[in-house]
Amino acid sequence: MLAQTPEPPYYAVIFTSVRTEESEGYADTADRMVELAAEQPGFLGVESARNDLGITVSYWASLEAIRSWKHHAEHTLARQQGRDTWYQCYKTRICLVERDYSFECRPD
Repeated sequence: MLAQTPEPPYYAVIFTSVRTEESEGYADTADRMVELAAEQPGFLGVESARNDLGITVSYWASLEAIRSWKHHAEHTLARQQGRDTWYQCYKTRICLVERDYSFECRPD
């Protein structure tokens, strides 16, 4: 499902990763992070895909909302677990979305 974002401007955090072979606890933690992020002020939505490369894009109302999420205690612990166990490498990019447009999903 595509995230339902407001009219720009807003921010996108693009998290691109390569996983290790270790998977124990990963799915539960990933689900919890999405659940927890959705509770944060300024969270607008999230989209994620994984194959050999994982890409998760979360959308935020402000840079302050992104900073608050980065420093959330449970998210900090999950990031450390990711570095220690689940990720070979990752990169985070923060972007200002100035314009968006879409082709709406067709009804089933």
